[in-house]
Amino acid sequence: MLAKSLLVVTGLSLVLGCSQPTLPSVQAKADLKNKDGQVVGSATFREGPGGVVVNVDVKGLSAGLHAVHVHAVGKCEGPAFTSAGGHFNPAQRKHGLKSPDGPHAGDLPNMYVAKDGSGRFEALTDHITLKTGDPSSVFDSDGSALVIHAGVDDYATDPTGNAGDRAACGVIAAAR
Repeated sequence: MLAKSLLVVTGLSLVLGCSQPTLPSVQAKADLKNKDGQVVGSATFREGPGGVVVNVDVKGLSAGLHAVHVHAVGKCEGPAFTSAGGHFNPAQRKHGLKSPDGPHAGDLPNMYVAKDGSGRFEALTDHITLKTGDPSSVFDSDGSALVIHAGVDDYATDPTGNAGDRAACGVIAAAR
């Protein structure tokens, strides 16, 4: 059986409409909340042979492009979500998918949110893993969070890509 990917990111390459075999995989999820504690979406993570597929569905965000990042700490205390720490970056690289010294492991492409506040995002990254004990695992000693920023990531400016405030946050937890 084949699964259809909308957007695939491996390193710096984008591939549209890529098909991959569906295999048993490690999975995780995050419930995304806004600064008022309201659920505005969810994210799922699935480990496969090419990396981790990240799927995000949101409602109630402002229209336009929004930066999406995995952050280093599994805490989402509002309203600013600074408890999530900086971007997940176990290799100590510079920020940005376009940076010659990057990217952070947690750097992901921008997500488009429509005028009605809804957005859907799917990306494949080979910079993180869901496997415990690996240096690039989102399940390290303090966990990790998925953060959606208010602004767009410029893919270059260190350390945040000028992405602005944190609009939504969800702790990444193993799916059962």
